[in-house]
Amino acid sequence: MVATADLYDERGEELASLPLQLRDLGGVAEFSGPVRTIRCFEDNALVKAVCATPGAGAVLVVDGGGSLRSALMGDLIAASAVENGWAGAIIHGAIRDSIAIGGLGLGVKALGTNPRKSAKAGAGVVDEPVEIGGVVFRPGATVWADRDGVLVER
Repeated sequence: MVATADLYDERGEELASLPLQLRDLGGVAEFSGPVRTIRCFEDNALVKAVCATPGAGAVLVVDGGGSLRSALMGDLIAASAVENGWAGAIIHGAIRDSIAIGGLGLGVKALGTNPRKSAKAGAGVVDEPVEIGGVVFRPGATVWADRDGVLVER
């Protein structure tokens, strides 16, 4: 994968750079792929359901509203994502089981961690554009992530 800094130098304003300082919590530091999205708040039922479907190298972008009050991904959901071929997840919220997730072949970036479980009602939307930190993530656009940050096609 091309480093995000080099990619930005090559393509410039074709790409949006996420200004948030996300933590690298997965076992893979560099990942990219087509965007799939979920918007949910303190409820990870849709995250679990989508990660259980074929990922085909996609990156799941989860707009959790920036809440750190409960985790939107844990080790079981992350393991399901690996089994189903997802490249990674970018979570505007928290995860849990960070040590276990760090041992998986999955890229995971999130705001932080919290051991508290989330609700399981299934509230939210899938595969609609989401805006995080002023950057719009559209389903199907390509996203690149590494230790320097996150870029997405405009």
